[in-house]
Amino acid sequence: MGISTVDSYRGAQIFEVIGLGADVVDQCFRGTASVVGGIGWEHLGADVLANHASGELASPGYYRDRKGGEYHTHDKEVVAALNSLTLVKEVPPVLDTSEERAAERAEADVALAHLLQRALRSESSDVYDEFARLVNERPSTELHDLLELAPAGDPIPIDEVEPASEIVRRFSTGAMSHGSLSREAHENLAQAMNLIGGKSNCGEGGEDPYRFFTRGQGRDDKNSRIKQIASGRFGVTPQYLAHADELQIKMAQGSKPGEGGQLPGHKVSEEIARLRHTQPGVGLISPPPHHDIYSIEDLAQLIFDLKQVNAAEVSVKLVAEDGVGTIAAGCVKALADIVHLSGANGGTGASPLSSIKHAGLPWEIGLADCQRSLVDNGLRGRVRLRVDGGFLNGRQVIMAALLGADEYSFGTAAMIAEG
Repeated sequence: MGISTVDSYRGAQIFEVIGLGADVVDQCFRGTASVVGGIGWEHLGADVLANHASGELASPGYYRDRKGGEYHTHDKEVVAALNSLTLVKEVPPVLDTSEERAAERAEADVALAHLLQRALRSESSDVYDEFARLVNERPSTELHDLLELAPAGDPIPIDEVEPASEIVRRFSTGAMSHGSLSREAHENLAQAMNLIGGKSNCGEGGEDPYRFFTRGQGRDDKNSRIKQIASGRFGVTPQYLAHADELQIKMAQGSKPGEGGQLPGHKVSEEIARLRHTQPGVGLISPPPHHDIYSIEDLAQLIFDLKQVNAAEVSVKLVAEDGVGTIAAGCVKALADIVHLSGANGGTGASPLSSIKHAGLPWEIGLADCQRSLVDNGLRGRVRLRVDGGFLNGRQVIMAALLGADEYSFGTAAMIAEG
């Protein structure tokens, strides 16, 4: 089940560096992958001295949002604003802990609170525009926040680009299981995505068979277009596979790569046990690896087997890490139709707090690596690239498109928007 002795971790270097300069890495973490660089000894020393001078450390709000503390991409004001936007009919630098930055964040919190009040009464796209502006101008918390869009010249005539009805086909919801979400929430996501022409991902653990037969029933269509096959294979049956437009092989999860997962026994109700073909009250463990996939050849065999049941597209879900581009190239050679790249901000369900904060890499790094590797190996035209990892608005989608993505998944944002 992926359990290892302490000795197996010594010298394994199962970590990478984000945000530290070359001088620090070379002295303390020699040989460790560090793609983007970052701060050096001078900055680190200044932080230590500032904390020492304060005498008493204030709670930084590391795990729970606190006013004036660390900025959270999904703080309570952003959550409330996202939730309220469902009423709108027309939808068209590295974190600094200084007092000045804290004041800026507090001011942003107030602005978002005011936005919420207006959103509750508004039916104008101006509310969304204001929300998007506040997200775009937030304190830099992710790599793409440090990037700027270069002017592209004269605008392209609107009739020469994809219409909105085609653009939304590139959108999907993140993989969230019936079990991590209630029946109502899970079905609501499927209905919404089917209504706009996107795809919902049922996540691990199967789906109630009655939903398969709602397909094509308009607003009552509750069938998830993407069916996931995870390492535990819970709920995976021929009927389940046959009612999918896409079959997704989950190799790992964004916020906890290589850790597997567990659904505690108290969450395994009679309904969940029925869908997953297990016993109520018994905890369910998904091992870190697929025990029938230990090579690209094994992956190719599973893809072949799945297509014998349903000739749908097959995607392989990977997570951002050093060298993920090489793995993506292998997936294409195994005849995957889609490579799904998940960033550290995605897939926080069932993840321990330590993993949410310290495991996984930003999607920007993984996506750029995949794009470069696929192009260098002449494979880019044989596959579509999909990415997720905390997307909130259109600017982030554009950033991902410029880095090579073809499709985009929304997890937390979609869940918040449905209430």
